[in-house]
Amino acid sequence: METMVKDLSVVEFRSLLSDAIRGAMEDLIEDMLALSSDEYLHSIEEARTDYKEGRVKCLEEIFDV
Repeated sequence: METMVKDLSVVEFRSLLSDAIRGAMEDLIEDMLALSSDEYLHSIEEARTDYKEGRVKCLEEIFDV
């Protein structure tokens, strides 16, 4: 059975909301830091080029599955 918002106390709801906002803000800050790094952006460009040119391995090859 799903818990409904009406079944939560104010403290529980506030905690859930705070955790969700904190997680979203941490993700946003991490993205902003990564995208402001020239080295990181270059690595993305290099990875995309490798993928387009077929210089990739599937997981089965890497893990011998």
